[in-house]
Amino acid sequence: MLKFLLTFLRRLLPFALIWGAVLLFLQRVWFYRDPVRITPTDEDLLTSPCDGQVVYVRRVENGEIVSEKLGQKIRVSEITHAEWPEGETPGAGWLIGIYMSPLDVHFNYAPMQGRITGIVHNGAKLNLPMVDLWEYIQLTYLRRAVDLFAKRYALENERQTIFIEGRVKVAMVEIADKFVNKISTYVKVGETTRPGQKISFIERGSQVDLFIFGEVDFLVGVGDQVYGAQTPIARLSKSSR
Repeated sequence: MLKFLLTFLRRLLPFALIWGAVLLFLQRVWFYRDPVRITPTDEDLLTSPCDGQVVYVRRVENGEIVSEKLGQKIRVSEITHAEWPEGETPGAGWLIGIYMSPLDVHFNYAPMQGRITGIVHNGAKLNLPMVDLWEYIQLTYLRRAVDLFAKRYALENERQTIFIEGRVKVAMVEIADKFVNKISTYVKVGETTRPGQKISFIERGSQVDLFIFGEVDFLVGVGDQVYGAQTPIARLSKSSR
């Protein structure tokens, strides 16, 4: 019996070493890749703030979003965990949520040119998992849309909100998943960003909620795969130009 067990372990060892090397490569090399991105030059376009899949697009009215799941209104500040730097939250706009799987590039990018008016970080005692196993498989491997709006993690997990003011006002809310280690930030309040500029990096799985206050025409929808600093997600409408 012992001889059989030792033989089995010797045969299993090469596979274990290969699998360990693959995991190490994914965690230490592939996850931190930094591909070159070509950002569109059209000033009327807003580009995606990150890689990932669009999981919801919601209208904002009077600083609130209506949740079809919960049947109640959610204030913008419940997601940003911060008040707007200039005072009152703008009234009408849009919210687009982008889920970043571990297979996506985890740098975050400025969606447009503008001045950073605020950066607010909020910790949490416990980060809730964003998705269950089946939702994870659908989003990561099957690339199928899953409606994640109004789940508890979106309201309670650790997050960093970056406010940018340009031709429209936006707020990037970087929401941490259960196993996120940290959010690295490369910009400061008062800086002017260029479209597609790298502004942060989120460890492990995560999500970016982007509030856009101004009238835009969306160029993507739920289920679309987008790429940070590269995919146009919206175009300024004539009233916002």
